[in-house]
Amino acid sequence: MALSRKALGILTFVIIIGGLGGGIWYRLRPEPEEDGSAETTEGTTVLPESASEQFATDVPNPVVGAEVVRDTLWITVSAAGEAAANRRTTIQSRVEGMIRTIQARENQGVAEGNLLLQVDTTEYALALSRARADHLSAEAQYNEMIFFDEEITDPAVRAERARLSRARSGLAQAEVALEQAILDFEGTSVTAPFPGRVADLRVVEGQYVSPGTELMTIVDLDPIKVEVQVLEKELGNLREGRRARMTFAAFPDEVFTGRVSTINPVVDPENRTGRVTVLLSNPQGRIKPGMYAEVSLEARYFPDRILVPRSAILEKDRRDMLFVFEDGRAKWRYVTRGEESDDLVEIVPSDETSMVEPGEIVLIDNHYYIAHDAQVQLVDAIEGGALGAIR
Repeated sequence: MALSRKALGILTFVIIIGGLGGGIWYRLRPEPEEDGSAETTEGTTVLPESASEQFATDVPNPVVGAEVVRDTLWITVSAAGEAAANRRTTIQSRVEGMIRTIQARENQGVAEGNLLLQVDTTEYALALSRARADHLSAEAQYNEMIFFDEEITDPAVRAERARLSRARSGLAQAEVALEQAILDFEGTSVTAPFPGRVADLRVVEGQYVSPGTELMTIVDLDPIKVEVQVLEKELGNLREGRRARMTFAAFPDEVFTGRVSTINPVVDPENRTGRVTVLLSNPQGRIKPGMYAEVSLEARYFPDRILVPRSAILEKDRRDMLFVFEDGRAKWRYVTRGEESDDLVEIVPSDETSMVEPGEIVLIDNHYYIAHDAQVQLVDAIEGGALGAIR
């Protein structure tokens, strides 16, 4: 029976598509393997048949560990602070005259008594010589007046004649004038009142100054003060002598340690804070007055506690757990937390959870996605890790 034109067209289309598909299959067909090896003739690796062949499970995961310790847990108070000079004074001119030399420059370290600045001494040297001559003349007149007083037997009469002779000869006034001249002459030399550094130099050589003119500032930066504003409710837990850790905006990756020096007994009624002063060693003068600091002050403490770094604690099934390093493997343990600080967590006994013991190594980094009993390799074990987080 003759096919209709429509059926003939469909049959022709199917034959053409089949022929094209067969040609494509022939060109893309895989080459037959000669010996069953895992490589083709061009040396390319054949994909493994399973994921377990692709990712070897016997390769240890690199992790970081820290040692469990038994120590005192400190609860800290955090607050903002600002560095200030331990001692600071603005030096003023005591005399009038022209500045001859300036021996100091800003940020220069000076010792107590070092010459900082010299005012012209010409007029003051003349005044001192004149005062000495007047004193010598008055002393001579006085001696003439009391020349025969040794013959007076009454001590009271002799003392009264000496007093009157000092006044009549002008010796008393001459002594005062000489002392003043000496002070004025010494005032032409400006020296450092204490060890420190020069700041805010306000004058130049050749400048004329008067008594009271501000010359420069001397600051003592070692130790340096850090003044911390602590909330009223937290002041009661602080004590003088306790440690303080701080970081400065200028040195964000460095932690500095100082001690609480004083606690101001007055609370600011506006912001309800009290000023706590921390002293910090600063031999190189790196910390400068005015620098901003974030400060952590030791407050409450709990002795003889089992401590692990906070980063060791994970959560599984809404329960706290951690990994302990045992024989090259990560063993998880459910634990119960006690008191906590910013860096440390206390582990306490419980009937429903396990404990860790001092000396054991807990994982603190790169342990978030590993499984129980996974092979691990410590790439960095921190001895006394819990202590290291606060010391």
